[in-house]
Amino acid sequence: MCQLFINADSRLWSYRTKSLRIDGVVTSIRLEEFFWDTLEELSFRDQMSVNQMITKLYLESLDADHDISNFTSFLRVCCSRYLSLAADGNLTREDDIPLGEVNAQSILEQEQQRSRQRKAIFSSVDYKSSLN
Repeated sequence: MCQLFINADSRLWSYRTKSLRIDGVVTSIRLEEFFWDTLEELSFRDQMSVNQMITKLYLESLDADHDISNFTSFLRVCCSRYLSLAADGNLTREDDIPLGEVNAQSILEQEQQRSRQRKAIFSSVDYKSSLN
């Protein structure tokens, strides 16, 4: 199992800092290359630059009254959730359907249901005892 991760391209976990302007304020964001690659895919899919997409996420987070004190973590979770939703079949990684046009409510409901199912499986006594 570990070889799958150990032998991956080490570039993926190296950091890159990017400066951008959000709502007129210059800021820097430091992320692993893996997350920058995923943000590139997300922004390409919605036909915008990475800076535009990050700004849009930031402003929409403010509008939704989210605590964005750790915005970099929020971006990592966005990328991870995108890839998880794609792995689960709720999204495709094709660029022909912008994320703004997907049925977000339905996807969120499916994600919550799947999360409950996984927690039940991984916390069951039978599952844990089969690992020993």
